[in-house]
Amino acid sequence: MTINEIQNEIIEEFNQFDDWMDKYALLIDLGNTLQPLDDKYKIPQNIIEGCQSRVWLNAELIDGKVVFQGESDAVLVKGIVSMLIQVLSDHTPGEILDTDLYFIEKIGLKEHLSPTRSNGLLAMVKQMKLYALAFKAKMG
Repeated sequence: MTINEIQNEIIEEFNQFDDWMDKYALLIDLGNTLQPLDDKYKIPQNIIEGCQSRVWLNAELIDGKVVFQGESDAVLVKGIVSMLIQVLSDHTPGEILDTDLYFIEKIGLKEHLSPTRSNGLLAMVKQMKLYALAFKAKMG
């Protein structure tokens, strides 16, 4: 699936609910589907700065595609991490760098996060794009 197809699926899923309490519940459910991050990746270099809760993000280049793993100690943030991984993981560095993450706007996530959580979301996206940039440079 392309990044945009995955984003469109997430938008459809969130559009099933009108109430933001239901959307928060969906986010928490998404967080619960996230594979636990191995302790060996819970290192200071993998912590996302700018998040009020602790967020770890690890990336590896496997067969030319970036594979992300992440975790958070906050249930709502874990759901956000899960969504970002769902959208960006298993794509090439170029695809990740060229994508517009419009699903964040379309599901209304930005308006329904506290300013610190919103900053954390931006920090996660920025870190994922930085990983992609580094892998792209490494590949030549």
